[in-house]
Amino acid sequence: MATQQLNPDASSKVLERLRGKHVLITGTTGFLGKVVLEKLIRAVPDIGGIHLLIRGNKRHPDARDRFFEEIATSSVFDRLRQDDNEAFETFIEDRVHCVTGEVTEPLFGLSADRFRKLAGGIDVVVNSAASVNFREELDKALAINTRCLDNVAELARQNKSLAVLQVSTCYVNGMNSGQITETVIKPAGEAIPRSTEGYYEIEELVRLLEDKIADVRSRYSGKALEKKLVDLGIREANHYGWSDTYTFTKWLGEQLLLKALSGRALTIVRPSIIESALEEPAPGWIEGVKVADAIILAYAREKVTLFPGKRAGVIDVIPVDLVANAIILAAAEAVADSPRHRIYQCCSGSSNPVSLGQFIDHLMAESKANFAEYDQLFYRQPTKPFIAVNRRLFDAVVGGVRIPLSITGKVLRMLGQNRELKVLRNLDTTRSLATIFGFYTAPDYIFRNDDLLALASRMGELDKVLFPVDARQIDWSVYLRKIHLAGLNRYALKERKVYSLRSAKARKKAA
Repeated sequence: MATQQLNPDASSKVLERLRGKHVLITGTTGFLGKVVLEKLIRAVPDIGGIHLLIRGNKRHPDARDRFFEEIATSSVFDRLRQDDNEAFETFIEDRVHCVTGEVTEPLFGLSADRFRKLAGGIDVVVNSAASVNFREELDKALAINTRCLDNVAELARQNKSLAVLQVSTCYVNGMNSGQITETVIKPAGEAIPRSTEGYYEIEELVRLLEDKIADVRSRYSGKALEKKLVDLGIREANHYGWSDTYTFTKWLGEQLLLKALSGRALTIVRPSIIESALEEPAPGWIEGVKVADAIILAYAREKVTLFPGKRAGVIDVIPVDLVANAIILAAAEAVADSPRHRIYQCCSGSSNPVSLGQFIDHLMAESKANFAEYDQLFYRQPTKPFIAVNRRLFDAVVGGVRIPLSITGKVLRMLGQNRELKVLRNLDTTRSLATIFGFYTAPDYIFRNDDLLALASRMGELDKVLFPVDARQIDWSVYLRKIHLAGLNRYALKERKVYSLRSAKARKKAA
């Protein structure tokens, strides 16, 4: 993981191809979107402009106001501030353009004229907006993960040379097993018609889902409606071969774009489980608690010690900076090469696999040896091991223990002791996490990234240093024990440090 020395004579196809180009990014209020934005500002200084589609909120209805208050103040930009704060602020003012819009509204909620001007002023769109809630209400998941891509396709219809880059997920694989390549994924469940061009025809399926949503809406309201829509999403996802609503609707989104952009420049980038940065913008940088982190946090707080999973299974984790680099490489290729459809998977399982057992062992060893270094994560030294067992045994153990505990709790309440048993509460936490994440800890698939590695090899020598994507550079012991846990402790579990950016007037006055 040592930083390579830059050869001053080395070439960069990325820098050449993105020079003067204008990029539209959605989803920059999210984790990955921020890292992509930071890397473009820092590593591609000659980019023409970066356009950000940002939804206004009650506090900041204007996109630029929200950008300055909620995005530009993020610690993801600490390195840029430290290197040259004046240059960073000047770049933001001159070349970061904020558009107030909502991805799920027709034409992003813009007027037809404003939408047309936006489409005509960009060279590539990177769509990273998504709902990553595995158990999202089906109507919401369909809106942001599938239907909103009609807007992305419309941008391309109004700008014939526009390159589209869709951030998807390796887990559109669903319940398929074996070696998963960078191709269109076949559903593992109920058959869906496939076109001769390779994509799946989803229009009728989406209409059917919307009819079912309307039926549920007609019969329920409030919290009951929310629960029924969550249940509907899981049921439909399982029926067609996916474990959850998130991955199902992301797969539907892929099919929508593959059809709508037939013959156009479309690149789909599928990351696996995105976790903290390996090196950039800082080792361990992370925002919020991600997939694996929810389980790590529950173990650290002594809420979970038993979990369903396959110790021998490969848990595919990829640092966020490698994903951002893959997106930038793919964007540089798409704006310069002949328009066609490309799919890249950014993952670690095929080139540098780490098993669930190894993952657990690294984290347990670090927590026992150095728990005091992670004061926000561990309240005290863990005393119990974290054990992964098969699902059947897990259900039997948890179910068998919970029944008598539940009865005991009821008896205590009858005796006037209105307190909840801690062990029962912890069991419920374990069951809840297992329901959401159990599929991901019992993998029987390996994601391949041969095409992504081939893309990296086609780029310039300098690009291999500036935009690495190869997971073989990861030392899992160092990453999990010293980088990721430290990042969780420093960034995800501490209050954000708030920065204020000077206005243009203030900078000119200071100069």
